[in-house]
Amino acid sequence: MTLSSLLPGETAVIVAIHTEEPLHQRLLAMGFRAGKQVELVRRARFSGPLQVRIGTTDILLRKVEAEKITVRRP
Repeated sequence: MTLSSLLPGETAVIVAIHTEEPLHQRLLAMGFRAGKQVELVRRARFSGPLQVRIGTTDILLRKVEAEKITVRRP
């Protein structure tokens, strides 16, 4: 399952990030690492960005970026 398939309020654990190197490095710098727990806070309308919480940090991701992050439910 991917991060973009979560519903608001659901949590999951990151399994892998499947993207090109520059985006992969940017996601790592923001705290997206395998084994980290994430929560989908909300979805913007009309396929807009997703608000994701990692620890105490909230990050907005494009839906296409979130589709490249594989997660599993805890």
